[in-house]
Amino acid sequence: MDDLWQPIRFDRDLVVKYDRPGPRYTSYPTAPHFRADFGAQEHGALLDRSAEIDRPLSLYVHIPFCTTRCLFCGCNVKIARDRGWGRRYLPLLEKEAALAAARLGGERRRVVQMHWGGGTPTFLPPEDLTALMAILRRHFRFAEECEIGVEIDPRECSSEHLDALAAAGVNRLSLGLQDLDRQVQRAIRREQSAEETWGVIDGARRRGIGDSVNVDLIYGLPHQTRESFAETVAEALRMSPDRLALFNFAYLPQMFPHQRAIDPEALPDPETKLSLLEETVQAFGSAGYVFIGMDHFAKPDDPLAQALRDRTLTRNFQGYSTCDETDIVALGVSSISQVGDGYAQNVKNLEEYRRAIEAGTLATSRGLALSPEDLLRRDAILGLMCHFRLDRRAFADRWSIDFDRHFEADLARLAPLAEDGLVEIDDDRIEVTATGRLMVRNVAMAFDAYLESEPSARYSRTV
Repeated sequence: MDDLWQPIRFDRDLVVKYDRPGPRYTSYPTAPHFRADFGAQEHGALLDRSAEIDRPLSLYVHIPFCTTRCLFCGCNVKIARDRGWGRRYLPLLEKEAALAAARLGGERRRVVQMHWGGGTPTFLPPEDLTALMAILRRHFRFAEECEIGVEIDPRECSSEHLDALAAAGVNRLSLGLQDLDRQVQRAIRREQSAEETWGVIDGARRRGIGDSVNVDLIYGLPHQTRESFAETVAEALRMSPDRLALFNFAYLPQMFPHQRAIDPEALPDPETKLSLLEETVQAFGSAGYVFIGMDHFAKPDDPLAQALRDRTLTRNFQGYSTCDETDIVALGVSSISQVGDGYAQNVKNLEEYRRAIEAGTLATSRGLALSPEDLLRRDAILGLMCHFRLDRRAFADRWSIDFDRHFEADLARLAPLAEDGLVEIDDDRIEVTATGRLMVRNVAMAFDAYLESEPSARYSRTV
């Protein structure tokens, strides 16, 4: 077995020591450093430069609508009951898609990956999902082998939805399960039975769109116990998803006011929460899942696990990905594009988004043009996050730097982690150990030039 596939080692003392707020590094620099003076003109310039390079494209479409707000959620959502929102939102998405496609070089750019996120994409009626795919195919050329993924709330996914997704060519589903205990579900305002989740998975597999299924779980929710969560984990494993995600509940009521409805006294104490993590990681490993990084696991034959082994794995705003060297074009409110050497985020308010798009402009609210130093450090952080390794000699040659001199302060920050056995450092490489992989965010943080100048309260805890 490749060393990258070896089971992670869970050291409780080190997990406690390094459990601190920190970025998830879906980008570097991270989103708090995007600038408000980066607008539609700068965003357009990114698209224009991208047209000259001709990289493959990844598309992301944000569907912000939900019928109710789950209290654990930190996403940009609009709570709505009116299913007619799609008829008003889809024409705006089409205009934005046309604006972006015209500047990106038209049909010669292949889309190799697409993801619909939310919110709840299946809030839209099935006919709207069909219309959305038709819109995107009108403006972009999809590769025959394109990965097409959709986030699913099993409570909002009928057989007609699955029919529409199958007809649209969807081949990857991500289902939110979180926790099956009824007391926990009531506390987070998301009551969902195992039968609903099984129904979606079985229905997807019958239609040929369930060949790649991801199931999300969350630990640290109110009223969770080791026994009750173990039952949820066992049921999730019986579903035999191709991928599993185990997220740490980020209780940040200062950032997400709706979380104030959660009784903090009902949250698991630190020892219980640590046990939830440890026992679930062990259960996933015993079931044969490979630890991909941070909170993601996959079966050994899954493309994510293969990319980890081949060291072609990458990371972006949708999490870990097998599609390296793509420009990510994001459509819809609050969505974030990663194009060339820059990031651009759309406005978060639906009315502001409508006004911008109907005026014929990109709906950019902020973004960032990366400096050469940003690009260099992003390369280092991605190497650690995705490959658990940084080849010092190859990196120095690639960037024409003296590695030790350039990263003198960073290596000093890394030294205590090496003493604790999270990383091994020699003249040739920096390698994250089996003990350190669960704390890979902490390792990456040593190379973050922005971290010391910002408040930590805006980030979730690293473990």
